[in-house]
Order: sequence, then structure tokens, then C-alpha cells
Amino acid sequence: MLRQILSKLPRKSSKPDSGESTRPESPSTQRSNGGSTGQGKASSGPKRTSSAVFPASVVAGIEPLVPFKDVPNAEKMNLFVSKVSLCCVTFDFTDSSKNTLEKDVKRQTLLELVEFVASGSIRFSEPAILAMCRMCAVNLFRVFPPNYRSNSTSVGENDDNDEPMFDPAWPHLHIVYDLLLRFITSSCLDAKVAKKYIDHSFILRLLDLFDTEDPRERECLKNILHRVYGKFMVHRPFIRKALSNIFYRFVFETEKHNGIAEMLEIFGSIISGFALPLKEEHKIFLWRVLIPLHKPKSVGVYFQQLSYCVTQFIEKEPKLASVVIKGILKYWPITNSQKEVMFLGEFEEILEGINMVEFQKIMVPLFWRLGCCINSFHFQLVTLVMPGIDLYFIGNDTLKLDPGFEENILRKLTVSFLVAERALFLWNNDQIVNLIAHNRHVILPIIFPALEKNAHSHWNHSVLNLTLNVRKMFSEMDEALFLSCLEHFKDEEEKLSLLAEKRKEAWQRLEDAASLKPITGNTAVLVTPLATSIAC
Repeated sequence: MLRQILSKLPRKSSKPDSGESTRPESPSTQRSNGGSTGQGKASSGPKRTSSAVFPASVVAGIEPLVPFKDVPNAEKMNLFVSKVSLCCVTFDFTDSSKNTLEKDVKRQTLLELVEFVASGSIRFSEPAILAMCRMCAVNLFRVFPPNYRSNSTSVGENDDNDEPMFDPAWPHLHIVYDLLLRFITSSCLDAKVAKKYIDHSFILRLLDLFDTEDPRERECLKNILHRVYGKFMVHRPFIRKALSNIFYRFVFETEKHNGIAEMLEIFGSIISGFALPLKEEHKIFLWRVLIPLHKPKSVGVYFQQLSYCVTQFIEKEPKLASVVIKGILKYWPITNSQKEVMFLGEFEEILEGINMVEFQKIMVPLFWRLGCCINSFHFQLVTLVMPGIDLYFIGNDTLKLDPGFEENILRKLTVSFLVAERALFLWNNDQIVNLIAHNRHVILPIIFPALEKNAHSHWNHSVLNLTLNVRKMFSEMDEALFLSCLEHFKDEEEKLSLLAEKRKEAWQRLEDAASLKPITGNTAVLVTPLATSIAC
């Protein structure tokens, strides 16, 4: 249909040069034209250059290699369609020695199109929009090669050792992305007409590209999708739903995707534009998408963007603070100390803006978890399964390292030492201390056992000093309550010691009774330290 429309338009004619060659290798063929209008057959005259370099079916309507400045305004849109059609030809960029002339022609044409779109001189016609969408689809929409790391690791686990895979066609791809971005943001593009071609299918294919390993391409896609969301209001619900589906698949199925951070960054700007009061759809997105996104192991890759989205929701509707904290507590890591440190930082950010009513809803489970963090022993359980490296603790806080131990590994381990310290840093925040002071009768009995255990038995000097400072703060805040909690703690410790003694005596009686019975057949035997000793 496009060719039928363009065939009715007048073609720009020029005199053929009899000395020109039709070979693709000759640069002089770039500006050659078709035969004269009086010729009966196209094959009887010299071929056009673009037909020699590119397939003839791509070029239609007007010679695509003519500069925009050399044609009248009435013909510029036809020339735009012809140039865009020319760029639909794709090449193999894995071999830089192939089609060098053609690649250079295409690159120059793309740059010329970028300049023309940026000038914003003429309103885009519907055939031009169709040709532009088709060209972007041909060049951009592709299947990525399988990742050789996908079967053994997930995103974010080996970022320090594995470099991303870059597309060799990026020198052309980034120009196409720039052209598409300028095209969408152009004031000459009518959104009512363009929405027929930049449709749901186009947007889904665009979202599929976010899984590329190339961060440069993901950045371009982020900018383009953000502009599409802003310009095509009719597509906004679909874009939100499509993004949610990608997040669902990532959290509950694969836990592998390269573009989660960029898509969350887009959603952060979307959330900031939500009208108040928030729709139920938006709250469901918070409950079913953003909070479960705290679960994957690779949360560190996109945690900054995730935390920003959560904070935006709470700023829009403060009542959601308690819901968010309960959700994070549900996905609290047990053995991943790095995630614990990140979640503690997010807690501090949320607590800075929470109101008293919402704080009181979650203060009991929150400070129970903080008590566990204060007594965290992750820093004592360091295990490296690496040949040639010996790492263990001597005495209290001394590390013995093999001479071959690398400093970058030590930096990774240092993060695991910070769980208790990061939890105690919350008491340096005046807003959080104010919330605690108003609810000290509930919070201090919960947190006091953890503080006392640290004060008496913690080996790390930094954590010990912070614990003593928090303990002193509570004492100055309410001395009577502090002494009451201290007495209760001592009573509980005595009860626990009595229970431990009774348990020890019970086991001793069982051992004595077992030692008096004769051994017959396959009867299990209790091995005592005396029985295992070797006489000299």
C-alpha cells in the first residue's frame, strides 16, 4: 500500500551520468539516478545507486540519498519516507569488513534523519509514521543471544567478575534509538495518529528489549518508554500492567532480568504523578509488586530505585507506611547480612516520615526484629569456599588471613560486620528517638535484653560502644523504667540458668541409666569422653 501511495508522487529526476558505474564499491554511484522518463524498460538504463547498494524493494517514491536541503518542502516528507525505508536494511556487524560502504551510507542517512526530525519543520504524515515505526521495529526488535551465565548465576551475583555483553551493532543502534526518541518527543508528531502504530504490540516488543545486558541500550529504552508514557495517555494503563507482569515473572518465576532497575526508575516518575487519593490499582501494585521485590537475592542491583518507589508511595499516602514495614518484615533475610543492612537503611528512611499512629501499629514486630539485628552474629560466621585462603577468628576480634588473601574480598566481608552497628545507628536519628521516647514503655522491654547481652558479651568495640550509648540514652530517658527492665532481665536470666541446669541434670541421669544397661545386638551405645580416651 505504501508503494502504491508513493508511486503516485512525482519523482525527482536528474540527468544520468554515462560514466558512472553501477558497482556498489564505487562511491560515485551514491548519487546516480534511474534512467530517463522516456525509456520503456527500467533495465535498459543504468541502475540507481540505492538499488545497487540496497534491495530495490526498499527504495520507493524518491531517491533516498538526496539531501533534504536539495528538495522543496512539498517533497521533504516523501524524501523522509524514502530515507527511512532505506534504513530498513540490516547488516551483520559481527564482521567489520563486510558491507563497509553500505553501513556507512546507512549511518549517514540515519544521522540526516535525526537532524531533520530535530528541526521540527514539517508535520509527520501517516505514511511517515508507519515507515518510521517499521524501520525501528526492523532495527531494534531482536532476540538476544542466550546468556552463558544464566544457568549458574542470577543478576547481581557475579557483577564484579562478569562483564556485560555489548551488541556489536551499537554504533547504528544508538542512532536509531536517538531518532526514535526525537521522533516521539517531536511537536510535529500527532499522538492521535501515531497511537495506531505505536500500539500495544510495539510497546511489548520495546519492553522485551529491557533484558539486554548493555546498560547503554537500557538507558535509551528508559528514556523512550518514559516519553511514550507521557505522550500517549491512552497507553498508560497498558504500560503499567505490562511492567507489573514483568515484575511478577521476575519475583515469582525466574529472578533473572537485566532491566529491573531501569523499569523501577520509570515507575518512580510515574508514581510521583499519581493523583490523590490513590486508586486501588496503585495500592495493589505496592502490595503485590514493590514489596515482594525485596525477596530476590539480587535486590542490591535495583534496591535504590525500589526504595525510591516505596518512599514515593508513602509520601503520597502516609497510612501505607505500616503496610510497607510489615511487608518488608515478612521478607526479612535470615542469612543474608548485606540485605539486612539495606533493609535497615530503608527502615530509617520510612521512619523519618511516619506519623505516630502508623508507628504504633508496627513498633512491636519492628523492634523485635531490631533486637535480633542488634544481637546479630553474622559477622562471626564467615565462610569462604575458596582454595588457598584461610580465614578465621582468633580470640575476640582478630582476623588471621593467608598471605594470598585479596583486599577486595575483605571489603565484601566487611559489609557483613555491620548488621548490629547499622541497627544501633537508628538511635542517632532524632525523629526516630522522638518516636521511641513517646512509646518507651512498650519498646524498652522489647529491646532491653538485646542491649544487655551486647553490653556484657559483645567482642566488637564499635558495637559495644554504640550499645552502651543507647543503654545510657534509655536510662536518662526514664530511669525508673530502665531499672524495672533491668530487674526483670536479671530474673529472666536466673530462670533460664535454672532451666539449663535442670536440662543438664536430666541428660546426665539419662547417660547414667544408659551406661548401666548391658550391650546386646545392635543396641545404640552412648559414647562418653572417658570411653573415647586413649590410654598411653
